[in-house]
Amino acid sequence: MNKYIMVAAMLAALVPGLAVAGDSPAPDNGRAYFIWPRDGATIKGGKFWIRFGLRNMGVAPAGVKKKFTGHHHLIIDGQLPPFDEEIPADKNHVHYGKGYSEGRVALAPGKHTLQLLFADHDHIPHNPPVFSKKITVYVPAN
Repeated sequence: MNKYIMVAAMLAALVPGLAVAGDSPAPDNGRAYFIWPRDGATIKGGKFWIRFGLRNMGVAPAGVKKKFTGHHHLIIDGQLPPFDEEIPADKNHVHYGKGYSEGRVALAPGKHTLQLLFADHDHIPHNPPVFSKKITVYVPAN
């Protein structure tokens, strides 16, 4: 059992309701990030191609169980979900379960936050969880 799992198990025992990560391993240097847009970008019209980056892990469609492999989830205007549960599929949690590293996004005018969360074949975050920094984008009214 790696150190992260042991610490997470101890914390979960001490703090009821604390979310810990799933069973699929991730390397300690796994990293998800945005290629586009950049933090602070202004998106005219609100429609754009979003591009995801990943280091030291592989991308595969949901259902493909392989060590250090999974698929992206985009969190729009939301918080990271519990790391020990399947990521919901709703307006704030967009699944890229076919193994895509990009997709078309449409946002209403205003300020929006975006964050990536990488997950395994069952849509459950890896252990340790692999997620990007949260970024902010702006969509002007016209």
